[in-house]
Amino acid sequence: MPEGHSVHRIARQFERNIVGRTVAASSPQGRFVEGAEVIDGREALEVRAVAKQMFLRFDGDVWLRVHLGMYGAWDFSGDVSVDATIASSNGRMGQTNQRGTVIDDAIMDAAGENSLSSIGAPRRARVRMSEQTTGLDEQTEWPPPVVGQVRLRLLTEATCADLRGPTACVLQTPDEVQATIAKLGPDPLVDDLTEGEERFTSTVRKKPTPIGLLLMDQAVVSGIGNVYRAELLFRARQNPHTPGRDVPEEVVRGIWRDWATLLPIGVETGQMMTMDGLDPAAYRRAMARRADRHWVYHREGLPCRVCGTAIVMEEAAGRKLYWCPSCQA
Repeated sequence: MPEGHSVHRIARQFERNIVGRTVAASSPQGRFVEGAEVIDGREALEVRAVAKQMFLRFDGDVWLRVHLGMYGAWDFSGDVSVDATIASSNGRMGQTNQRGTVIDDAIMDAAGENSLSSIGAPRRARVRMSEQTTGLDEQTEWPPPVVGQVRLRLLTEATCADLRGPTACVLQTPDEVQATIAKLGPDPLVDDLTEGEERFTSTVRKKPTPIGLLLMDQAVVSGIGNVYRAELLFRARQNPHTPGRDVPEEVVRGIWRDWATLLPIGVETGQMMTMDGLDPAAYRRAMARRADRHWVYHREGLPCRVCGTAIVMEEAAGRKLYWCPSCQA
C-alpha cells in the first residue's frame, strides 16, 4: 500500500503537470463514467495530499478524491515534468538516466524506486506512481493507448494521467472534502506541527490499543504504513504491543517528531529512508537497495543491526509487523 510520502509525491506530479490546465476526462474501464463526464472539460485548480488520499479540485468547486488503497497507481505519460535531481549525502547534485544506473550520485534503486527530488526537464515518457515509481518507457503514440483497467484518464494537451485499481475514486463537494479530512489524523506536511503533536499524543495516550496498531490507524496519525510503522517503533525502541495509554508521553512525542522528520525525507528522495548517520558510501548503498536502508522492515530472521538478536516478523491485524524483541523489549 502506498504510504504518505508516495501520495505527496503524486500530488507534486499533478501540481507540475495537471493543475492549471483543462482536462479531458474519461473512464475507459467504465466504472467512473458519470464522474468523468462531470469533470470533463474543466480546469484543474488545486491538488492536496492528506494522509494516503489525494484531492483534486476543478473549477465549479468539484473535487475528485482518490485513495489508492493496496493496489492503486497513477501512470503519467506524455510531456511529463518529473523529479530529476537530488542532493546526495555529500551535497553534490546529479541526474539519473532512469534505468537504475548512477550519474553524479543520484540513484534509482534496483526495485525501481525513484530517488529524485526536484523538477527536471519535460520528457516524452511514461511514469508509474504508486508505492514505487518504476522506470520510464518510451512513448511515441499520442494520446497513448489505454493499457489494462483504467478507472479514470485525465488528458491535457501534453500530459496523460491514468488511474488504475484505486480503493476510492469519487467526486465530492467542498463540505464532503472537509468532512473526509476531518476524520483523518494529523499529517506533518499538512497540519501545524505543534498542534499535530498535541493531537497525536492526546489520542494515543487515551487508547488501550497496542501502539503498533495505533500507528496504522489513519484516524490517529496520517500516512504511516507498514514500513514506517516498523521503523518508527524501532527508532523509538518501543515494544509494538504496548497499549498506547502505557507508552510514556515523551516516547509518543518522540515518535511524532521522528515521523515529521522521516516523511519529508521520503517525499524528497522517493524512498523510505529510515537510517541516518550513514557515511557517503553507506548512504549510496541504502539509496540503491531497500535491504540497506531499513533497521527492521523485511529483515525477519536476520540479526538486529544494533544488538544482533534475530528480527521477528508476526501478523498484527492482518499486516506484517517487524521488530527486535531485544531492543524493543
